[in-house]
Amino acid sequence: MTAGPVYVGAFVVLLFILGLFIVDGPLKWALGGATLLSILLSWGHNFMGFTDFFIDYVPMYSKFRAVSSALVIAEFTIPLLAILALKQLFDKPELLKEKIKYLYISFGITAGFSLLFALAPRLFFSNFIPTQEMEALKQGIPGDQLSPILANLEEIRVYLLTSDAWRSFFIIIIGTALLLAYNAKKLKPTMTILAIAVLCLGDMWIVNKRYLNDEQFVPASQQTESFQQTETDKIILQDSALNYRVLNFATNTFNENNTAYWHKSVGGYHAAKLRRYQEMIDHHIGKEMQATYSAIANAQGNMDSVNANAFRVLNMLNTKYFIFPVSQGKTAPLLNPYAYGNAWFVNEIRYVANANEEMNALDSIQPTQTAVVDSRFKQCLNGVQTAFKDSTSSIMLTSYAPNKLVYQSQSPQAGIVVFSEVYYPGWKATIDGQPVEIARANYILRAISVPAGKHTITMTFDPESLHITERIAYGGLIVLLLGIIILLYNCRKSLPTSRKK
Repeated sequence: MTAGPVYVGAFVVLLFILGLFIVDGPLKWALGGATLLSILLSWGHNFMGFTDFFIDYVPMYSKFRAVSSALVIAEFTIPLLAILALKQLFDKPELLKEKIKYLYISFGITAGFSLLFALAPRLFFSNFIPTQEMEALKQGIPGDQLSPILANLEEIRVYLLTSDAWRSFFIIIIGTALLLAYNAKKLKPTMTILAIAVLCLGDMWIVNKRYLNDEQFVPASQQTESFQQTETDKIILQDSALNYRVLNFATNTFNENNTAYWHKSVGGYHAAKLRRYQEMIDHHIGKEMQATYSAIANAQGNMDSVNANAFRVLNMLNTKYFIFPVSQGKTAPLLNPYAYGNAWFVNEIRYVANANEEMNALDSIQPTQTAVVDSRFKQCLNGVQTAFKDSTSSIMLTSYAPNKLVYQSQSPQAGIVVFSEVYYPGWKATIDGQPVEIARANYILRAISVPAGKHTITMTFDPESLHITERIAYGGLIVLLLGIIILLYNCRKSLPTSRKK
C-alpha cells in the first residue's frame, strides 16, 4: 500500500523549475528550500549524517515511521510553485518572451533527463535487482533456473523505465508547445490554461490508476466479509467474562487484524503501536510465543502438562485463550487456565533504577508475587516494598468500557494491586471516589496502593488535552462566526441607502 511513487507530474516539474527563475519574492526561495529539504530528508540512510542530525536535534522528527514521508512536503511545494509560475506568465504576457531562455533551460533539464532515461536506461542504473531481492530469489529458486528469471526480470524493469521516460518526454514536449503557442499568441490564455490542466490531469490519472484502480474497490457487503467469524471465534465469544485477551498462533500474529475484530488481541497491527508494547514484544512476548507453541504442541494440547513459567508475560497480560492451527485452514481454541486475570494482589515490590533493569527483571520474577517498579514511581506506592497478600485478598472487574474500568477489592490489610492494563499517561484512578496515583509496574502494566477493607476502584481515561482541544476549536468557531457577522454588517453599512431598502 506504500509502494506507489511520489509523483507530481512531468510538466509540473518543468513549471516548478521555471518558477525558480521567473517568480520573484521570498516565497519562491521558501518553496524551493522546502522542496530541497524534503528530498534530502527522504534519502534516509543514503545521507545518514543529515538524517542523524534531524533525529538528534529536531523535536518529534524521530517519531516518523519512514523517511519517505518527508516527500509529502515536496508534493505540496512543487505544484504550488508551478502554479505561481503559471500565474506570473498569465499576469504578465510579455514575461515569457523576455525570459524565454529560462523556459528552454527548464525544458532541457526535464525533457533532457527523460530522453536520457529512455535511450540509455543502463547508463544510470547498472543493476535493476536489489541485493535483498537477489538473496531472496537465490533461496527460493534453483541455481540453474535463476539466470533466465533474472534476465527476464531485468528486461521487464528496463522496459517499464524506458516507457515511462518516453511518456514523460512527450508530455513535457506537449506542455512546452502549449506555452510557446501562447507566447506566439496562437492560443488564448483561457484555452492555454485549460489545455495545461487537461494535460497534467491526464498525466496524473494514468500513473495514479496503476496504484488506485477499480479493482481496489469492492461492494460494502464483500468488504464486511473480510472479517469472517470462524467456529473458533464463536466458541471463544461464548465466554461471558468482561475482559480477557486472545493470542492467535494460526496467523502472522502481529501483522493481522482479523483476531482484533472479534476479540481483545495480544497481537494485531497498527502503524502507531505503543513503543513500550513493541519493546515487550521484542524482548519477551515473541520468545514466549515460541516457547508456548512448542510446549503445548509437545503436550498435545493438554494444558495440565505445560509449564506455565514458560509464558509468564502472556499470563500477566491475561491471555485466556490461544488459537491454534489444527489442519489446513482450520483452527481450534485452547483455554489457558494459567492467565492471571484482570488484576491481582502482590506481596513484594522490587524497585529498579531504569527501564533496562525493569525489562530484564521480568526474566526471573513471578508476576503474581512480585511487581517490578521503576524507582520514579516509588512515591505513588508510598515506598512500600513488602505488601500484604493472602487467600482472603481479592479483586474483581465489575464493569468494563474502553475508557472506564470499575473493580471491587477486598483485603484485611492494605496491599498493592497490579492491573492487567497497559500504563498510559492520561488514565486517572479513584478509590471510593478519592483520587489515587497510578504507578507503572512490570514495564507496561499499572499498579495502585489499595487500603484495607472493601473498596470500589475506578479507572477512567478522559485527558485534559482533549478538552483543551475542544475549547480551542469552539473558540475558533466563535471567532469565525463573529468575523462573518462583522463583515456582513460592514458590507451592509457601506451599501447605498436605496440598495439597503
